[in-house]
Amino acid sequence: MSSDGSRRHAPPHDALSSTPAASRAQGAAREHASPWPHVEVRGQLSIARKEWLHTNGAGAYASSTIACMHTRRYHGLLVAALDPPRRRHVMLSHVDASVRPIRQQGAPAERRASWPRWDLAKHQFPGIDPEISSFYLERFDQDPLPRWAYALPGGEIEVTLGLVRGENAAVLRYAWSGAEPVMLTLRPLLAARHMHQLLRENGGISQKVELRAGAPRGEPGSGRDRPSTGEVRVQPNRALPRICFRYQGTFVGSQDWWRRFEYLGEQDRGLDFLEDLWTPGHFETVIGAEPVHLLVAVGALPEDEPEDLLAAASAAIRAEDPGPRRPLLERRLSIAAETFRADAAARPGVVAGYPWFEVWGRDALIALPGLYLVPRKTEGAIRVLRALIDAMQDGLVPNRLPDAGEPAEFHTADATLWLFEAARLLADAIGDTHPFVTGELLGALRDAFEAALRGTRNAIHITADGLFAAGRSGEGAMDGLTWMDARVAGRAVTPRAGCPVELTALWAKGSETLARLARAAGDERLAERAEAAARAARRGFAGRFWCEATSYPYDVISEHADGEGAFRDASIRPNAVIAVAVDPACFTPEQAALLLERARLELLTPAGVRSLSPADPAYVARYQGGPEARDNAYHQGTVWPFLLGFYARGARHFSALGEHVIPLLHRLVTSAVANEIAIGQVPEVASGEPPHHPGGCFAQAFSVAELLRVLAWDLPGQDPGGTSGAPR
Repeated sequence: MSSDGSRRHAPPHDALSSTPAASRAQGAAREHASPWPHVEVRGQLSIARKEWLHTNGAGAYASSTIACMHTRRYHGLLVAALDPPRRRHVMLSHVDASVRPIRQQGAPAERRASWPRWDLAKHQFPGIDPEISSFYLERFDQDPLPRWAYALPGGEIEVTLGLVRGENAAVLRYAWSGAEPVMLTLRPLLAARHMHQLLRENGGISQKVELRAGAPRGEPGSGRDRPSTGEVRVQPNRALPRICFRYQGTFVGSQDWWRRFEYLGEQDRGLDFLEDLWTPGHFETVIGAEPVHLLVAVGALPEDEPEDLLAAASAAIRAEDPGPRRPLLERRLSIAAETFRADAAARPGVVAGYPWFEVWGRDALIALPGLYLVPRKTEGAIRVLRALIDAMQDGLVPNRLPDAGEPAEFHTADATLWLFEAARLLADAIGDTHPFVTGELLGALRDAFEAALRGTRNAIHITADGLFAAGRSGEGAMDGLTWMDARVAGRAVTPRAGCPVELTALWAKGSETLARLARAAGDERLAERAEAAARAARRGFAGRFWCEATSYPYDVISEHADGEGAFRDASIRPNAVIAVAVDPACFTPEQAALLLERARLELLTPAGVRSLSPADPAYVARYQGGPEARDNAYHQGTVWPFLLGFYARGARHFSALGEHVIPLLHRLVTSAVANEIAIGQVPEVASGEPPHHPGGCFAQAFSVAELLRVLAWDLPGQDPGGTSGAPR
C-alpha cells in the first residue's frame, strides 16, 4: 500500500540495468495497470509490514516483510530445498547492510569510528520499539525480483534479491547513486536449521570459517581499485551442507551470536517466537558507480556471473505474465501461480502453500488446472501427475509428502478422486488418445477404480447403493479423511466418516471419466463397468442425499439408510457446492438452484466461502489464537477462497440470479484477491465474520489456482486473445 492508502503498481522494466535515479523517474510516471507489486513506503514502518514471497522454481524461497523485519520462523533470504522441492531449511536469515562515508570533510582519519553510519536493517528485539529508530526505506517493488530503495544522505541505495533458478543460491545486488562513493558493510546472519524449528545459541555450532583465494588484504576503503572477489565457506550445522559466499571487497571474520530476535507472527500463533542467529563476520567494500554483488549458495556456488543469474531469474518470472491483452487481475494471478510450481526440481511437484505447507496430493490435484492447464503448461502437468502416480499405493494417491523426507502419508479418502478430475481436464487439453493418457494415467485410474470397488485402506469402499464411503466413526484419524481434516487432541473437529456428499459426486464423475478414457483406449469392458458405477452413484445420490427440510443436500450420511448407527448430517457446508460443480448430473436443476441460493445467503463472503453456516451452533466466527483454537475454527466457519471456484462453476449454470450472477462473481474474485497477507498472493483462509482477516498460509496454491481458473475459464468475455486453454 502507498502512504495515502491507494495501491500503485510498477510498469514492467528492466530492474537489473536501471539506476536508482531511473527507478525514481519511472516511479513518477508509474502506470496503474501493472501486474507487478509496488509499495510506496517513505520511511513509514507501518506500511512495510506486509509480506512478500520470491521462489526459485524448485521449492526454495525467500520471504519476509517489506521491511525485512522477520515476523515468522519461516522468513529468510534463502530458504533452501535440500531435496527439491522438500526438506526446506532456513539457511540465510538476513544480510544486514549499513552504509557510511569513506571520508568526512575536515575530520581526521583516526576519528573514523565517530563518522555517521546508516543501518538499513530492521529487527524486533525484546522491549525495543522498532518504530523509534530511523527507517530509510523509500519504496519496494517486485517487478519481478524483489527490490528495495533506501534514501540516505548523499544518495540512494537500491538492493535487488534474486534466487538462482533451480538452485539453492541467491544473488544480492547493491547499486548506489550518489556524488561520492561510500563504504558498504554486509553482515550475514545464519540460521542453518529446518524451517519448522528455531535456533538458540549453542556450543555445538561449528565456528570454522574457510577463506578462498581472492580475498584482498590491506586497508578497506582506499577506493583506488574495483573491489576484488573472494569466497568464504562455513558449515555451522554439521548435519547440513556448507554455506558459501562470493563477495567483493574484504571479509572481516568476527564469529558471534546475535540474540533474541522476536518473531511476533509466531507469538500471535501461540508458538515459540525467539531465535538466536550466528554470523561468521562481515564483508566491506567500496560502492560507487558500479553495483556490488553478494552471491550466497548452499553446497557449491554457481559459476555464472551474478548479473546473468539475476537476468535469468527475472526472465523466468516475467515470462509468466500473459500480457496486457489479458485482464489485470488474471495477469497478477498468473504471476502468483508461478511460485507454487516446482518444475525445476528433479521430482516436480506443487508446493501446497507458503510458508509451511509441503507437497500435498489433494492440493496439487485441485490446483493443477489453474496452475498448469490455464497457462497451457501441459508437459508440466504430466510431470506432476506422473510423480503422484509413482507414489500411489493400494490404489491411493498420497495425501502428503512430508517436508523432512519421511514416507508418504495416505490419511485421505478424496485425494485419489481428485486424480480423476485432473485426468478429465488434462485429457480435454491434450486428447483422450495421448500416450500419457492411454498409458500411465489410465492405468492409475483403473487401479484406483478397482481398489475402491474391492475396498482398500482407510475403510474406503463402494456401498451397495453405489455411494463412496470412507472412514469409521470415532477412530481418530479414520474420522477425518476429507479436506475437512483438522484434529485436536486426536479428535476429528469435523468428523465426516460415512458417505460425504462431495466424495460420491467425485466418484460418479470420475467413473464417467474413466469410461470415456477406457473406451478411447479400446477397453470396452472397463468402460462399461465404469459407466455402471457412475449410474449407480448418481441413482444412489438422488435417492439419499437431498434434504427437503433445508432445501440443501446432507453433508454426510451413513452407509445404511436405516438401522442402528444410521445418521444424516444436515449441516450447511460448502461440500454440496463442490458436488454440484463437479457433477451437476447428481442434482435436478431445481435442486442445484436451491442449494446455490442457500450457499449464497449463508456461506458466501467477500473473502471466499464459509466452511459452515453462521446459523449452526458449532460455527466459529474467528480464525485466530493458538494451534488448538485455530484448528477448532479451521472448518467450522472459517472462509476458504479456493471454494469460490466451485461456487462460480455451479452458479454460472444454476444460480437463481441468472446472468446477474456474473458481476457478483467478478466482485467476489476481486475482493478475495485483495484480502492479502503477502503482496500479489491469495491466502489460505480468512475469518468467517467481517472484516474477514486473512490467515493461515500467506500464499496458497489452490486459492490462487481456483481464482485464476474462474477468471480464465468460467466467466464470459475473458478470453479476447485466445490464450487460455478453457475446456469445452
